[in-house]
Amino acid sequence: MMNDRLQSQLKELRLSGLACTLEVRCQEARGNNLSHAEFLELVFQDEVLVRQERLIGRRVKAAQFRELKTLDSFNWSFNPSINRKQIFDLATCRFIRELKDVLFLGPPGVGKSFLVQALGYEAIKQGYLVLYRSIFDVVRDFLQDEAFAGQDKVLARYLKPDLLIIDDMGMKQLPKHSGEYLFEIIMRRYETRSTIMTSNRPLEDWGKLVGDVPSATAILDRFLHHAEMITIAGRSYRLRNQAAPEDGQPAAAAPAGKSAKRRFVSRPPEATEAKPLAAAPDAENSGVGENGARP
Repeated sequence: MMNDRLQSQLKELRLSGLACTLEVRCQEARGNNLSHAEFLELVFQDEVLVRQERLIGRRVKAAQFRELKTLDSFNWSFNPSINRKQIFDLATCRFIRELKDVLFLGPPGVGKSFLVQALGYEAIKQGYLVLYRSIFDVVRDFLQDEAFAGQDKVLARYLKPDLLIIDDMGMKQLPKHSGEYLFEIIMRRYETRSTIMTSNRPLEDWGKLVGDVPSATAILDRFLHHAEMITIAGRSYRLRNQAAPEDGQPAAAAPAGKSAKRRFVSRPPEATEAKPLAAAPDAENSGVGENGARP
């Protein structure tokens, strides 16, 4: 039985993990005739595990995920176009160590938001700092703090994480100066930190989305230089229970292996100030990003 003095000392030393398991470990040591060194290894291992769990919890909270997602809970069978091996390769976080970026492209509902949040969680478990924001959060943060002369503080927040995830690019046209804010983030993180972005619109539409073709070109020039692009096709998981088309034939899923892994050169898309990008279809008006629903 642990006495009050020992409890007080453990509390003072902030060894709560050790305190919770000490009595059980003492019984285990007596029953198995453990040496002093073996006993100490066990109780300190308990403390380390508790601290790691708490650290992960704090970092998950700081990441501000829309929902906590895991790769184990992803419905891989619904959309066979997703290259599972490629996703799990990203989950090793090698791209973070190599200071590379990732771009997910595909229509709404195919699992982009789910996967990037799950990858963010894997990065946290491996000791990396992660921040998840939709593109609308990014613009709102800069607009709000610009009004209070706090733009440098906001920028610092976006530059600090080892992995920055910017979701929902392409849901609708962004407010004025959005391209400048995004360019500042991408430029400052270029070759120093890793960034993941998702978009449901093709790259040639980004000029219209940000309302600034030169900024969009500069953003893509840097972001795609060391980026891995993952294209996901197929049906929306959220609409999976809707009735099939009138001819009775359900929409065909993309063939397996369609997901592409490509390296991009630094040359931006053929969009210049003299010849603006072709007008894109009107963006969706909801302003609500993918909710990370499992595809």
